[in-house]
Amino acid sequence: MKIGNVVLATAGKEKGQIFVIVKLDDKYVYLSDGKRLKATKPKKKSYKHIKKYTLKSLTESEVLDKNERVNAKIRKFLSNIRSEHV
Repeated sequence: MKIGNVVLATAGKEKGQIFVIVKLDDKYVYLSDGKRLKATKPKKKSYKHIKKYTLKSLTESEVLDKNERVNAKIRKFLSNIRSEHV
């Protein structure tokens, strides 16, 4: 897993929702959907409670760029992913 990957939450109240990874550490991933969970205040989840959802991903520079509208970019990207998998 790396920053920018699209993942599916498999546990918790977010179960069944897709997110983008915005930060990683050794035990947890930090997830954003661009709307409720912003890139500046992501959801902390254990690796065992997520699975990789698709091969498409945002680049690390797109996710970490503070000057651009990162949340809008994440929302649009996830919207496109959802429309492809319906």
